[in-house]
Amino acid sequence: MRKIKKNDDVIVIAGKDKGNRGSVLRVLDDRLLVSGINMVKKHQKPNPTKGLTGGIVAVEMSIHASNVAIYNATSKKADRVGIKVLEDGRKMRVFRSNGEVIDA
Repeated sequence: MRKIKKNDDVIVIAGKDKGNRGSVLRVLDDRLLVSGINMVKKHQKPNPTKGLTGGIVAVEMSIHASNVAIYNATSKKADRVGIKVLEDGRKMRVFRSNGEVIDA
């Protein structure tokens, strides 16, 4: 079971965007694509068949999963994730600080 999933609110704990928050758009193995985080300038060629104009565009690049932590809305801080196994065998993600369930 993954500790960070798509649509989770995360906060960057290391790197140039330290302290910024965003939502996970995609999960790629050990890297994450987070909205508004790790923005880079890309030089794009025009492509008339796709309707793309050329120029310099800002795109999000992936960030390593170790550089982000899940955001706990109750404590308003970064938190660690634990896995709790229920009596019926299902696994739930919980915050380590207060034991609150992340998945509803």
